[in-house]
Amino acid sequence: MLKIRVPATSGNLGPGFDTIGMAFELYNDISFELIPSGLNIDILGEGASEIPRRENNKVFQAAKKVFDKVNFSPSGLKIILENNIPIARGLGSSASIIVGGMVAANELSGKRLSDQEILKMAVEMEGHPDNVAPALFGGVTAAVSGISSVDYLKILPPRKLHAIVAIPDFQLSTETARQVIPTMVDRSDAVFNIGRTSLMIGALLKEDLALFGKMMEDRLHQPYRMSLIPGMREVFSLAKEAGALSVAISGAGPTLIAFVVGDGRPVAEAMSKAFTQQEISCKTLDLYPDLTGTKIISS
Repeated sequence: MLKIRVPATSGNLGPGFDTIGMAFELYNDISFELIPSGLNIDILGEGASEIPRRENNKVFQAAKKVFDKVNFSPSGLKIILENNIPIARGLGSSASIIVGGMVAANELSGKRLSDQEILKMAVEMEGHPDNVAPALFGGVTAAVSGISSVDYLKILPPRKLHAIVAIPDFQLSTETARQVIPTMVDRSDAVFNIGRTSLMIGALLKEDLALFGKMMEDRLHQPYRMSLIPGMREVFSLAKEAGALSVAISGAGPTLIAFVVGDGRPVAEAMSKAFTQQEISCKTLDLYPDLTGTKIISS
């Protein structure tokens, strides 16, 4: 049986809306096995009671795109999803399924597609590259979709940099989170984000973590999504008071992510306290960057 391991990701990283993401050491495992006939899907862990087990399952749909692309027709397929990434929480669960399904299908069908081709297909299915690129390659990636390809740059973040994620006990779909963002933005807000995105990438390359934290401000999506995440303002404030370099919405939310160096427990406690004050329970995780991306752990 072929088993693929795909990391969780946090998209946007503040100002890098739809273009920048980071992979973390929290994983979904996806197993594929060719069988004589039919489709057999088993799901363990996160989302086990809500994810479909038929042909509308997203991992199967992702795999089918690869099979169709390379003209490969499996007689039957057994799929096992072992999910540790929370569903609809802003940690790249959808991207992990898409990337894992495509990588597994490519392996089963003879490795006919390059990583670049898989990336392009994954972006087309997901709609934006900020999660699928780091899920595939690991580290921090900046990615832009072109006409014929997706261009990306991978950066290995300093190992001492890690993140406290506060995962509140409610879901927020990407579609809902996108609906509150205006279609037109003020030029000053665009310039604000362009400048901070540029310096944020430069700060990572120079390992200037103080500057990295300072540059994670945003005006394009976070102010509009604040109404969808009760306690967000308080979480940001208390996390920074507790020593966080910066705080941002993870992807589309509702998870909030704080970057730290050293002991992250005070930040985790502060973020939990802020959510509790809003009568919202949350779980916190201390996550270090994943540097390798999707990998085959058994075949």
